[in-house]
Amino acid sequence: MDAVFTILMPLIIIGMLWAAYAIVRRTKERQEAWESGLSARARVVRAWVRVQMVNNMPRRIQFHQYDFTTGDGRAVRFEESGGPANRVVGDETVVYYAPDRPDKATASEPQAGKDMALTVIWLILIGVGVVVIINAMVQYG
Repeated sequence: MDAVFTILMPLIIIGMLWAAYAIVRRTKERQEAWESGLSARARVVRAWVRVQMVNNMPRRIQFHQYDFTTGDGRAVRFEESGGPANRVVGDETVVYYAPDRPDKATASEPQAGKDMALTVIWLILIGVGVVVIINAMVQYG
């Protein structure tokens, strides 16, 4: 039982902190892409769905891979999750990208307020989880 508190719990905390970092990083990348003012027409070259089981309930996550050409002629391919389910291979859409990092583009419409609100909610949930785990480690460890 000691191994749970000395090895597993810190690994869970590290995983949660990494998730928080990844959420903030992607939110920042999307915001930079929207604020750059640069956009291009992109084509969906691949679309797929991954199914995750959460509490014995399937959760579908839509993924898309896009090709586009930047204003200076560079060809770029990137993947993004969470896109609309009705977007299929061959469809065209607008992507937003930052000039220095076109590979971190986004095909989602600018919704900076919604994006920031979701980021804050996720960070609060992760923070609460970390506090609960630390409390359990202190109390029972």
